[in-house]
Amino acid sequence: MKFPLPSFSLEKRLAQQGYCRIAGVDEAGRGPLAGPVVAAAVILDINHPITGVKDSKQLSPKKREKLYNLITKEAIDWAVSSVSAFDIDRLNILQASLKSMEQAVKALSFPPDYLLIDGRFTIAIPIPQQAIIKGDNTVLSISAASIIAKVTRDRIMENYHKEYPWYNFSHNKGYPTVEHKKAIEKYGPSPIHRKSFRGVLSEANKKEDRK
Repeated sequence: MKFPLPSFSLEKRLAQQGYCRIAGVDEAGRGPLAGPVVAAAVILDINHPITGVKDSKQLSPKKREKLYNLITKEAIDWAVSSVSAFDIDRLNILQASLKSMEQAVKALSFPPDYLLIDGRFTIAIPIPQQAIIKGDNTVLSISAASIIAKVTRDRIMENYHKEYPWYNFSHNKGYPTVEHKKAIEKYGPSPIHRKSFRGVLSEANKKEDRK
């Protein structure tokens, strides 16, 4: 399915209704077998849109880095938050994702008065908000948040690569590539693997059985 380029039309309509600080909220890392889920909240200046912003999945790593630098420089405010693999196993990935988004919103220096959240679910914060399916494709503030979340998480996984190089996190970022799954079979799961996820759980059980 093709989507139009993200626009500021929704934010502008909300501004006309009196909302001044409208935050886009998105997360990165629901699908990987390892590492945290990371969320970002971004408040953009609706009078100065940033050219080239779109869903992070549609951008090359180089372009994401360039836009990350531009967004963090020009946004009115932005914040990130992460929830660890341990807490993902404890809460489940949906609740962990919602928790990371809630924490990112709370970390903003300027409290937003409206939230635009990617996906089907709102978050447990007493701020007017709406969830927008595929919002990262259509709403500029959410697209900006998707870029901040993705770049932040990729950097986290590149650091984990230095600690656990045999999983090649710098390349797969924790996602279930063939190479990554073979590494889990060979070495077992690391402390940052999501033990409740299929493909990791079985290997974790095998490791326990060998003790």
